[in-house]
Parts: sequence; structure tokens; C-alpha cells
Amino acid sequence: MADDLFEGTPASSGDYDSSSIEVLEGLEPVRRRPGMYIGGTDDRALHHLAAEVLDNAMDEAVAGHASRIEMRLEAGNRLSIADNGRGIPVDEHPKFPGKSTLEVILSTLHSGGKFSGKAYATSGGLHGVGVSVVNALSSHTRVEVARDKQLFAQEFGKGQTLGKLEKLGSAPNRRGTTVTFTPDEEIFGDRQFKPSRLFKLARSKAYLFAGVEIRWKCDEAMASEEVPAEATFKFPGGLADHLAEQIGARECVTAQPFTGNQEFPEEKGRVEWAVAWPLYSDGSTSWYCNTVPTPDGGTHEQGLRAALTKGLRAFGELTGTKKAKDITADDVMTGGEVMLSVFIRDPQFQSQTKDRLTSPEASRLVENAVRDQFDLFLSDNMDRGKALLGQVMERMDERLRRKQEREIKRKSATNAKKLRLPGKLTDCSGEGDGDTELFIVEGDSAGGSAKQARNRKTQAILPIRGKILNVASATADKIRANAEIADLGLALGCGTRKDCEPENLRYDRVIIMTDADVDGAHIATLLMTFFFQEMSAIVRGGHLYLAQPPLYKLTAGKESRYAADDAHRAELEATVFKGKKVEVGRFKGLGEMNPQQLRETTMDPESRSLIRITLPQEFEDRAVVKDLVDRLMGRNPEHRFIFIQNRAGEIDRDLIDA
Repeated sequence: MADDLFEGTPASSGDYDSSSIEVLEGLEPVRRRPGMYIGGTDDRALHHLAAEVLDNAMDEAVAGHASRIEMRLEAGNRLSIADNGRGIPVDEHPKFPGKSTLEVILSTLHSGGKFSGKAYATSGGLHGVGVSVVNALSSHTRVEVARDKQLFAQEFGKGQTLGKLEKLGSAPNRRGTTVTFTPDEEIFGDRQFKPSRLFKLARSKAYLFAGVEIRWKCDEAMASEEVPAEATFKFPGGLADHLAEQIGARECVTAQPFTGNQEFPEEKGRVEWAVAWPLYSDGSTSWYCNTVPTPDGGTHEQGLRAALTKGLRAFGELTGTKKAKDITADDVMTGGEVMLSVFIRDPQFQSQTKDRLTSPEASRLVENAVRDQFDLFLSDNMDRGKALLGQVMERMDERLRRKQEREIKRKSATNAKKLRLPGKLTDCSGEGDGDTELFIVEGDSAGGSAKQARNRKTQAILPIRGKILNVASATADKIRANAEIADLGLALGCGTRKDCEPENLRYDRVIIMTDADVDGAHIATLLMTFFFQEMSAIVRGGHLYLAQPPLYKLTAGKESRYAADDAHRAELEATVFKGKKVEVGRFKGLGEMNPQQLRETTMDPESRSLIRITLPQEFEDRAVVKDLVDRLMGRNPEHRFIFIQNRAGEIDRDLIDA
């Protein structure tokens, strides 16, 4: 059978034979396929070269042999990184006669001192390709080693050795390794190192190991307001210092962040963490293994997520909060500023660029180390634990509500023909030439007056019973169960939160119409809070308004005027009615106004006055507006108390005296 197959095979064209097979030697594979080693040739890959060299210096520091690292960016895209560690060995390598160990490390893939674990207990470098890849992709590389009180140097170009190792003489006060390199334009084109990116890299490394000092220098021409020509980084508090800088002046759920470190059992390494939960923040995460950033997280991240989630569930059970059992890791982590750094032996990564840690044991080690201290963090201060649990459960409620809304939306899509409206709604016919309006009024009495005063073709009336639920301090379950809010949602027909679709709004304008007194203002505030939180797209679209009913009616003879408030009344008395005997009538509520008065003063588009409710520019960020709404309308009365205390001095003294 095989012979038949061979007999039927056409003769080769001669284009593919043994001479077509290339054998790439030395560092040539790196130059041919840089993406395999540094993920490409873009800006990220270029700066990965700097990270590789810096990681080697950091490994010396973590191992206890270096206390200082210097990064210097020079003109011509030249970068120099020096440490005061042991220095790369310069004696002849036993497997490569005639070559120094330094030359072998710089010019041979998979060479290094981090395979056996004898030279480094934990290290960022693993595969022995880091500095050799930097050398391969640089047009020029110079390495200086101060070792045994002697100074040595060797130079390379595009991975090729340019000369033998030189002994430059005595260096009694110097030790360590200095690597200076210029990325090859043949590989990276005209891309240049970004000072801001390198500056941030140097600073972040200093946070990851409290015992190291990192000095930054750059050419004066590259300095800016954000990046000084010289700086020194040393952070005794490690990640705790990093977190404090990241949080700044932002208010957090707990006054103290959750920070700490723990050695793993049996000398398997250690873990350090810093976590805070700022109010009204999208948050961020930073994951590291052996000082190497792992932006895609991995098994160490899984361990932290498990520790925090299980800890909060247990605390909920301890405090009798049964619903805490439904908390997920996303509920805990969303909005948090999270930093985690592990040091482990022989870590496994998803790729050479080390974007994700895959070591299976890291999850268990981190979870066990963090869990005990997190339990203590929660229970040692019960108020702190309850505050965090409450915040996380709000996120849980929000998640469950979104899930239910999606389910309702799917069901309603199949039952669109069965649309129902709340029984209390007096709808408009929509047959007029003008825009349609929905008036939300407080109480049946005001609702009855408004029904008589309205334009039946364009104006609809929805009465609500007193003060509606404060959605800023209510759980998702309470909001869903509230009849007034359910009626309002049905009447408007546009959905809520992320599912709010302004194009489905059944009216062109939604007008809040409440009494012109303190209670009326409170009800209006509750309604505005509802629209801000549940239907912000309606507000942003300019559909929400506030009616301006008068508080007084002033009459002198046959002339009558309406006053919106005390200031307006005083103005009318000093101008229109100056010197006249004025009869003042005060409206206790909308229900006391006859339909003619209500139509003339508040509902007739020709004579009324409306205030459009808008959202400031900061709404795109939501932070400023949500901060104010949550402090004044949220479930924590202390925030309102602090707000009043801080602004007591702004109150007009004349009003107090009055």
C-alpha cells in the first residue's frame, strides 16, 4: 500500500530540500521572531526590555545582596540600570572554555543562575532569556561588573560579542552590575523610551520591596513637571505606602485599609497585600509575582479573591446577615483598590512576558495566609466590618437587581401586547398638537385638582402617596417591592438603570409638582434622587422638570399676583404693591388651589414657570454627583450630620435671627 502511494507522488520541484532547512544559532531566533520573547515590537515590548533588566537588579535586592538600584535614561534612547549587588560572575564558564560567564549569560539563550534555586530563592527571571533577549534586540549593549574589588566590562552589538571581557582596574568602593543598552531601530523603528513610563516603573518596583532604594535620573531635556530629572524612591511601608498614595484624599468605606504581609509555611515564600474600598470609585487592581507585574492576574489573584469572599460571608453569618451567603468575589472586588505581591519559588507563567501566574499552589498559599488576617480585620472592629459588609451587599443587591431586570426585559419582550398602566394614572389622549407631559403630584387631593386643571389631550396625572421610598438608602429588594416606584416605572415605560432607554419614554416631559413648602421640597428631592439613580438617561436627555407652584397670593383691590416664595413676596410688596394695603393668602398645598388657579400658575404652558433638572458635567464621571446624593440621601445619617456641620458657617445669619 505504501509503495503504491509513493509511486503516485509527483516529482519534487526541487524548491524544498535539505538546503531549505535553516538552523538559527545564538541569539538569531530572537531577532527573527521577537514576538515570541517580548510579545511584539510595539511600545509595550520596547519597555519590556527595561523591565527585564530591572527585574534582574530587583532579584539581587530581594535575595538580600543589593540595597540600591539606579535607572538612568540618556539622550539617544540609551538606558542604563545599575545595582550594588554581587555582580555577574566573570570567571571562565566550565562548559564554554575561553568564554567568561558574563559573555555566556549575555549571548546564550536559557543561561542564568535561577534554574536550581541555589543563587536565588525567589526571582522574577526564570527561563534564562531576559538579559540575553535585551542584548539580542539592542544595537549596542555594554555591561560593567564590579566584583572582588575589580572592574570588568564587555560590549555587544545586536547580540554579537564585540570583544573580549576587559579588566579595567581596581574598584575598591564599587560592587554590582551595570547594564547599558540602546534598543535596535531595525527592530523597534523610531520608537523611543517614554520617561513617564520608566519613571512609573522604577517607583512601582520600590513599593514592591521595602528594603530597596531606587534612584531615577534622566537627561534634563527629557524632564517635565511629571518626571523630574532626579528622584529617589524608598518606601519602608511597601504596598501600604503605595496604596496610601493611590487613595490620596478619597473617602473610603473603612477608615483603615486592609494591609499586611505573611510568610508562607516551609519557607515557600511570602505574600504582601494592600486593599481599600473607596466610595464612588471604579477601583483598580495590581498583581505581582516576585516583583514582576502580572496584569492578567492568575492563581495568586484567585487566592486573594477567595480569602476576602469567604471572610465576608463568615462575618455575615457571625452578625446574623443571612443574605451574605450570596456574596460573590466580584461583589467584594468591584470598586476596590487592590494590590497583591507574592514571592514564590519556581513560579509558572502563561508566557515569557509573564502576564499571568499559573502556579497551582499560589492560590492555596495566598488564601490561607490572607484569610486569618482578614477575619481579624473584620471582627476586631465590628463597626468597620459591618460598614464593609454593608457596602459589599449593596453591590450584591445591585447585581441581583440587574439580573432580575434583564429577566423582566426578556419576559416583557414576549408579552409586549399585554402592556398595562397603573390604575392611579390619568393618562392623556395624546391627540393634541403639543408635547405630552406627565405631572407627578403628591396626594389624591392635589391629584384631583390637577386632573381638572389639565389639558386632557397632552397632560397626564400620576398621584403618589406622600414621601416615596428613598432609593439611595434602600436595598434592591425594597425598591423592587415598592408600589409607588413600580407604578412610576410602568407609567414611564422606559426601564431603569442600564436598561433605561429614553426613546421608550411615554411622555416628552416628566414634571415633578409638589407643594411649595418644606415637605414638598423633600418629596421633590426624593423623586429627583429616584431619577438620578434609576433613570439618569432621562435626566441627561432633558426630560425632567420641576414645577413652580406659588406659595402666596397677593391682592390689593382688583389686582392680584402670585409669589413663589418669601423673597418674591417681599419683592412684589416693595414694587407692585408699594404703599398699598395688601391681602396675603398662603396656599398650604396644591389641593387648596382651585383648578383655575392651578392651571394658570403651574400647569398652563403659556403662563407657568418650570425648572429643568440637569446633571453637571461631572456626571460623566458620576463621582461628584453620586458623592453628594449618597451623602445627603444615603443610609448613613453620619454623612448628613458631617455635611451640616461643615457648612453651618455658610448659613445666612439674618435667616437664623429671623
